[in-house]
Amino acid sequence: MSYQKNTAYVAMAFVLSVFAIQAAAQPGRGNAQPTPSTFQSASTSKAEAPVPLPVNANGEIISNSPNIPPPVVTKHSITVKGQVINYTATTGYLQLANEDGKPKANIFFTAYTKDGIPNKNKRPITYTFNGGPGSSSVWLHMGIMGPKRVLFTDNGDLLPPPYSYVNNEYTWLDKTDLVFIDPVGTGYSRAVTGENEKQFYGYVEDIQSMGEAIRLYSTKYERWNSPKFLAGESYGTTRASGLSDYLQSKYKFYLNGIVLISSILNMQTARFDIGNDLPYPLFLPTYTATSWYHKKLPADLQSKPLKTVLKEVEDFALQEYNIALMKGSDLTADEYETIVNKLSRYTGLSKEYIRQTNLRINIQKYDKELRRKEGLTVGRLDSRYTGRDYNDVGDQPEFDPSNDGTISGPYSAALNHYVRAELKFKNDLSYEILGGRVSPWNYNNVQNRYLNVAEDLRKAMSRNPYLKVWVLCGYYDLATPYFAAEYTFSTMGLRPEQKKNVNFTYYESGHMLYVHKPSLVQTKKDADKMYDDVLREINAAPAK
Repeated sequence: MSYQKNTAYVAMAFVLSVFAIQAAAQPGRGNAQPTPSTFQSASTSKAEAPVPLPVNANGEIISNSPNIPPPVVTKHSITVKGQVINYTATTGYLQLANEDGKPKANIFFTAYTKDGIPNKNKRPITYTFNGGPGSSSVWLHMGIMGPKRVLFTDNGDLLPPPYSYVNNEYTWLDKTDLVFIDPVGTGYSRAVTGENEKQFYGYVEDIQSMGEAIRLYSTKYERWNSPKFLAGESYGTTRASGLSDYLQSKYKFYLNGIVLISSILNMQTARFDIGNDLPYPLFLPTYTATSWYHKKLPADLQSKPLKTVLKEVEDFALQEYNIALMKGSDLTADEYETIVNKLSRYTGLSKEYIRQTNLRINIQKYDKELRRKEGLTVGRLDSRYTGRDYNDVGDQPEFDPSNDGTISGPYSAALNHYVRAELKFKNDLSYEILGGRVSPWNYNNVQNRYLNVAEDLRKAMSRNPYLKVWVLCGYYDLATPYFAAEYTFSTMGLRPEQKKNVNFTYYESGHMLYVHKPSLVQTKKDADKMYDDVLREINAAPAK
C-alpha cells in the first residue's frame, strides 16, 4: 500500500500541540545530535593488536575478554522457492575500541552470506537488530529473516515444550546477506572486563556503538560498495531511524533502504501521561481491531470486514474523538455522552467504564477490562492472545500473555541450542534474550521532551533521495499501533518526492507479526518486492 497523507493528521497535530507535555518516562530527543563516536577499530591504532585468547577447558568462548577469538565459520544450505541456497554462517565478535586501541566492548554478531557470489558489490546486505531497549536480535533472526525459524501453529499458538525450530523457507537470504547484531548487554555482547557497561546504555551511546559495529563489519568484510539496508523491530526502528542520519553524517555511509517492523519513532504517541492525550485516538483503531477479533463489538460492526470497520473508527478518532479530548471539561453533557456511546461501540467496553476513564482508556486498562468477565486478559505485543491473572480485580494484567506466556520460551530454547549445536559457537555466558540488564536507559541527550527520531529519518531521506523506507504494521499490535506509525509519517514534514519512497504494509497479526504464518508468507513476498525494486533502480542508473 503506497503512503498517502491524510490532511486530518495535520489538524490533529495542531490541536494537540497546545497540550503541556510533561516530563515523560522516556523523554524526547529534540534536535540534539549524538556526539562523534570515539570508538575505532583496534586494528587502525598504533597499539599492538590483541592476541586471541584460547577457549577454556570446555571449549567455551570468553565473552568479556579483551582478547577475542576469531569468528566461527560453518557451511550450510537451504531451499527457498525451489532454489538451493548454499551459504556461510559467521559467528563471533566485533570489538569496539577507543582511538588508542584499548578494547571497550565485544559486539556479538551472526552473519549469513550466500556462497558463489563473484561480485559482492551487486549483492545486498542487511544489518538487523531488535529493540527493547535490552532485546537481542533473536526475534528477527529466528522469526522472519534468518535461515531457521521457531515453530508455532499457523495461527501463532504455542506448542508444548520442548520447543523446536525448522528450516525457514521464507528466509530473506535468497535476496540479501544478513548480519544480526546484538547491542552491548544483550545476547552475548558485553563490555570488556574493567569497562562500565553503562557507557553503552542510552540513546546516543547505543547509536554510536551500533553505528561503529556496522562500520567495522562493512570494512572488515568489504561491503561498503554493496547495496546496504537496516532492518529493526520495535525500539530497533527507533535505532534504525537514528542510525540513518548518524551513519551518513559520521561515516558518509549511505543506505539504500530501511525496514521498520512494528515502528515507533515518536515516543509521545505511546506515552499515556497526564497532559498528553495523543495516544488515545492513535490506539483506538487497535482497540477496535482487538475487540473485533474477540467478537466484542456490536453485531453490525462484527459482521463487517476488519478493514471496513477500521476506516470508520479512524475517521472518528481523527475528528470527533480528537476534538472532544481537546475540549476537555468544556464538552457539553450531550457531547460527552455522544463520545461515550461511540467509544463503547468501537471498543466493546461498557458505557459506565468509559465514563470512569473520563474518555481516556490506556492500554493496560483496556487489556485488563475487555474480557474481565471471563477472567481473561489480552496481550500487549499481540492482542489476539489471552492470559489469566491471579484474580480479576485491578486495572492492569500481571503479565503479557503474548510475551511471557507465549514467545519467550520457544525463542530462548531455539537460539541457545542452535548457536551452540549448529553454528558451533560455544559461550560460557547466558544469552540475554530480553531483559532489564540495560536499565536504566539514558536519555540525557534531551530533557523534558519525548524521544522523537522522525526528524533524523527525514534528514537522512532529504540528503539521500534514493533512501527507501518500508513500514510493516500489525493490526493487533498494542505496543506500537499502526495508526501511531501513520500519524508519525504524516506529520514529519516529508516532501512529495520523499513520500514516494515510503511504503506501508499491514498484517492481521501483532508486534511479532511473523508468528502468524499467513503474515510471514506475505511478508516474504513484500520483502522480495522491496529488494527487487531497489536493485532495479540501481541497475537502471546511467553507467559510470
